[in-house]
Amino acid sequence: MIDLRSDTVTKPTPAMLEAMAKAEVGDDVYGEDPTINRLQEKCAELFGKEAGLFVSSGSQGNLVSLLAHCQRGDEIIVGKNNHIFQWEQGGAASLGGIHTCTIDNRKDGMLPIEEIEAAIRYDDPHCPVSKLVCIENTQDGRVLSKEYTESVGQFCREKNLLLHLDGARIYNAAIALKLPVKSLVAPVDSMQMCFSKGLSAPVGSIVVGSKDFIKRAHRARKLVGGAMRQAGVLAAACSVALDTMVERLQEDHDNAKLLADGLKNIPLLNVEPVESNMVFISLKEGDADAFKETLKKEGLLLGNVKHRIRMVTHYGIDQSDIKKAVDIISKASREKAAV
Repeated sequence: MIDLRSDTVTKPTPAMLEAMAKAEVGDDVYGEDPTINRLQEKCAELFGKEAGLFVSSGSQGNLVSLLAHCQRGDEIIVGKNNHIFQWEQGGAASLGGIHTCTIDNRKDGMLPIEEIEAAIRYDDPHCPVSKLVCIENTQDGRVLSKEYTESVGQFCREKNLLLHLDGARIYNAAIALKLPVKSLVAPVDSMQMCFSKGLSAPVGSIVVGSKDFIKRAHRARKLVGGAMRQAGVLAAACSVALDTMVERLQEDHDNAKLLADGLKNIPLLNVEPVESNMVFISLKEGDADAFKETLKKEGLLLGNVKHRIRMVTHYGIDQSDIKKAVDIISKASREKAAV
């Protein structure tokens, strides 16, 4: 089975498993797990922030960041297509009492600054307080430029707003732009990054920001049940991921472009431009879910985002898998056209 549903299906490498078995551990609730402590310090340095906090998932990382930045009744400004709004159960509202103002993402994933500005609340007792802007890089595979993030950061400082980056796949953005990851994170007040997607670790994300912010995020992590004990066995794999899996993300990007190029010749499909490790297609006619089921029977698993079909390249997928995937989709498309 060729699984292109997500880069979350990646398996840990042998080096990760070895590091997990040999990890030096302690009780992280007491701050005594040396492997976690080293990972947090390493990430703070890599991303150019004062401190870091190890969390179990990207959703938890985003949630504790929002809880650390906002009080009940504060409002965040976020894109309608961003993960924080679409795929995290409204955790900011249900657990934090945080109001959400959504604006449309452009096709390139960015939030227009003029739309962010228009969403800021007046200083009025009838309104919630605009507190935080949330952006995402990459967003549905689209790469936000360094210049865009800098412009949003500058705008937020001028408007006395905080800026959080959902950087679950920030290393994909760095590889695509051929820039140091630190430069893409410099303008933001906080960021979370996932180890368990393209970097292939089994579990974990990191939150980075100022020392005061991380202190508040640490309390929020405890509140939502995220405190872990001897979790250095997980942090050990994440550290190996940082050391060994970043540069190979270029292979995923190359495979995604190879996949998109192969699919462009299929008349049934609309194929969107590729910027990182995601390929989105839509059918010119027919039902996407039924089409996916047909492909599954032929040994190909794909994901979907509403009416669009998503394919994500990752560790464990090579060029031969890409060619097989194109052949399977092409065959299913011809059979569908013949009906």
